[in-house]
Amino acid sequence: MAENSSQSLAGLLGADGPLAAHIPDFRVRAEQQTLADAVAAVLQKGGHLLAEAGTGVGKTFAYLAPALASRRRTIISTGTRHLQDQLFHRDLPLVMEALGQSGEQDQVALLKGRSNYLCLHRLEDARQRTDLGRKEHGQLKEVAIWSRKTNSGDLAEGPELAETSRLWPMVTSTGDNCLGQDCPRHGECFVLKARQEAMQRRVVVVNHHLMLADFALREDGFGELLPEADLVVVDEAHQLPEVASKHFGTGISARQIRDFASDTLAEAVKAGAAAGGFREVLDRLVPAVQAARLSLPEGEHRSRWNPADEAEAVEALTDLGGVLETVNGQLETLGGHSKGLDNCRRRGLKLRETLKLFIAEESEEALVRWLEVSDRGFVLHATPLSTADRLGDWIAGVPASWVFTSATLAVRGEVSHFRQRLGLSAAGELVVGSPFDYSRNAVLYHPDGLPAANAPDYTRALVEEVLPLVEAAPGGCFLLFTSHRALREAAGILAGRLDREVLVQGDGPRARLLEKFRADGRAVLLGTQSFWEGVDVKGEALSLVVIDKLPFQSPGDPVIEARIEAIKERGGSPFMEWQLPHAVITLKQGVGRLIRDTADRGVMVIGDPRLLQKGYGRIFIDSLPPMAKTRDRDKVCRFLESLGREGRDRVNEERDTA
Repeated sequence: MAENSSQSLAGLLGADGPLAAHIPDFRVRAEQQTLADAVAAVLQKGGHLLAEAGTGVGKTFAYLAPALASRRRTIISTGTRHLQDQLFHRDLPLVMEALGQSGEQDQVALLKGRSNYLCLHRLEDARQRTDLGRKEHGQLKEVAIWSRKTNSGDLAEGPELAETSRLWPMVTSTGDNCLGQDCPRHGECFVLKARQEAMQRRVVVVNHHLMLADFALREDGFGELLPEADLVVVDEAHQLPEVASKHFGTGISARQIRDFASDTLAEAVKAGAAAGGFREVLDRLVPAVQAARLSLPEGEHRSRWNPADEAEAVEALTDLGGVLETVNGQLETLGGHSKGLDNCRRRGLKLRETLKLFIAEESEEALVRWLEVSDRGFVLHATPLSTADRLGDWIAGVPASWVFTSATLAVRGEVSHFRQRLGLSAAGELVVGSPFDYSRNAVLYHPDGLPAANAPDYTRALVEEVLPLVEAAPGGCFLLFTSHRALREAAGILAGRLDREVLVQGDGPRARLLEKFRADGRAVLLGTQSFWEGVDVKGEALSLVVIDKLPFQSPGDPVIEARIEAIKERGGSPFMEWQLPHAVITLKQGVGRLIRDTADRGVMVIGDPRLLQKGYGRIFIDSLPPMAKTRDRDKVCRFLESLGREGRDRVNEERDTA
């Protein structure tokens, strides 16, 4: 396949190539060409590739160029909606235009999950509900008017309706409540239309959840959703194993049962079958759910679930199961009344079977049963100890070449940990560093004299240590924490002590906080895990990033606890095999927030004393970009002040030449 030879790719991504000619601000990167050549080789020869590409490599262009030039059928899966939208709306059109394929953009499809599309059948039902207020009925009317005009049914394009609105699940479907081919509006289904169109496209952009659903589970009612592919690119691949753990697991929640009760009542009323004993039986479901919740611990709580230790809760869940059994029996007698009631019966049977998994004293050995409770409800989870075998079988069963890429796959230059999590025995490996000059543009500061990371006064000591740096920073600052408790404590310590706006995770939607942070230019943002990755702030708006501790997973987390026990039982080292590699990859994500462009400069602070006190600290350091390192706070302050002077000089120069 000559189009994918290394020589032609070097031309595509070179200084005189079509991408440089058509894409504003395109920069030639040797690292990008290396990755593109590796993707092209996989396309030519088959096989799979695990590729870490450091920040700034431009990995999307590196896999898009060979994939599009080959004209092979390609599926691209992302971990976040942000990257999914970026690929579809920006990167793909740019590269296609550069390659002379702008007339083929109708061969690209963006496929979202079911819950993003309007369900016409459920919209009709929602408009008949009597428990909604005038404002909500007004919103539903707007959605109904829009439904007659839209071609896609994508609610993101419709009347303003927040995803947190209680109307959203009323006008969308799930795998549980979708009627499939029995739906009276099946021929007009937006989900079916989107997936049928995707099967005809050459390039399909999806997310990890949808890809897993298609290849592994095949949602009921639609069969195979995505076309057979020649190439599958998994971007943000470091997220895939955890997404798979959730997807291959099962569970039951208070909300699921309440939704089942509500939907069943609505279908019964519509079918004229809600009178008498059936209504009375249905009315027993919600109190049974409430009784089950009261039998569980108060407040926010996560723990392993062992029925032998939970006699009161098991009794309440058994009673709940009995009510479900009775409801299912009533639904069986109503068989044939309506397709909606038949679907409710299928849902009820599935809920009953799932509930049995958590009442039985013994469970499948490979599943971790655990409990999550909140003030409003509970969720009982069954999570696989490992998804490696299933992922490996799934990948092997797809007749395509696979490319797994991310900025964070490697530990000390090795991707063996990620390979094991995927269950891959044979795959090429590539690690290309960032083209950014970290050694000149970034400083890694490790404070001296902080207390132990688990000391009660650690967070206060760290905040006091970095306050002078925050004050010296010419741009904004990220303070990233490994726990919500530490974040709240730090926010209290900083209150009223800075002449900058302090933005705290939880005070507003994540996107709104980032928007305010970028617009301000000097703000301080305090965040936990959701701000460690997928956040892109370029330029002077971010010049200081502080990470409070090395991000080891809590050994008290029920799934992590079980995985640690399993590794110990087979004679392995949980710390070296699991805890350390995971922490290194997570730290790399946090550090990656600092330098996002060629001209970016700033300071990275990692406060945890274990970085230098423990032997494993060297593994963290060796896995990070090659930054200048210091323990001298005064030097760091002077560096930050110099960035401020450079910025002011640049502004003055631009003003004088204007």
